[in-house]
Amino acid sequence: MAGKTLFVKARADGPSAIASFEGRTFACLIGENGAIAAADKREGDSKTPLGVWPLVAGFYRPDRVDALGVCQQPLEADMGWCDAAGDPLYNAACEAGYEASHEMLWRADAAYDYIGVMDYNLEGELAEDGVGRGSAIFLHVWREGAAHTEGCVALRNEDLEAVLAAGCDGVEIVLA
Repeated sequence: MAGKTLFVKARADGPSAIASFEGRTFACLIGENGAIAAADKREGDSKTPLGVWPLVAGFYRPDRVDALGVCQQPLEADMGWCDAAGDPLYNAACEAGYEASHEMLWRADAAYDYIGVMDYNLEGELAEDGVGRGSAIFLHVWREGAAHTEGCVALRNEDLEAVLAAGCDGVEIVLA
């Protein structure tokens, strides 16, 4: 299933976007403050980085949903994602109780029932100004009532399932 692309046409000034995948077109959400060039992305700016980002991993919440693709791993209740710029685990998985700031992946809402990890800043780089370039930029479920994300791309469940079922090998997200 290599060579599949999720195209996301982002707006620079707002969270609504249009996506297409395998001949289907559908609405999606991006960051509250729209999209931004990846070089200008900063931790906490609520903007989605423009660029081409391969899908490199996936997670699913096993008590609610089934795995969709071979690259998906089950979430565990103690899994988090470090958002502390400069920390050795910045923009990587960690456990609950980790000493640095982190977001828990096991949530009460359905937003992280499925997660697609995009290859965006997985090295945890900092910008020249010392601020992180952003973390936890995922594909995830568009939760009910949400009008934006914090920088991720949120898709309705059925649309996200179609993307994640394609696996990770050769699947990329083009944010333009």
